[in-house]
Amino acid sequence: MIQNIPLSYFLVISTMMFFIGIYGFLTRRNLITMLMSVELILNSVNINFVAFNRYLYPQQLQGHFFMLIVIAVAAAEAAVAIAIIINIYRNFKSIDVENVDEMKY
Repeated sequence: MIQNIPLSYFLVISTMMFFIGIYGFLTRRNLITMLMSVELILNSVNINFVAFNRYLYPQQLQGHFFMLIVIAVAAAEAAVAIAIIINIYRNFKSIDVENVDEMKY
């Protein structure tokens, strides 16, 4: 039988993922890697939803439903962000944040 994993393990992993995502978002200059960092942050939130649901309300599925909503929002956000990045690349021939300092019509 599999033993229960303590909640603190999930929180440590989630915190590490969150801060790696924050670090990646603040230090990278490429729009694609910034988008990947935001996705990492959202996945750390999903881990928290499921872990707290498992330990606080094991018979209910609210955490799982919240996780599905976050995944749906993240997928929509990724689709819009990639469309914006493609348009930026077409206009500026680069996806570096420093090169996109003014927006054109």
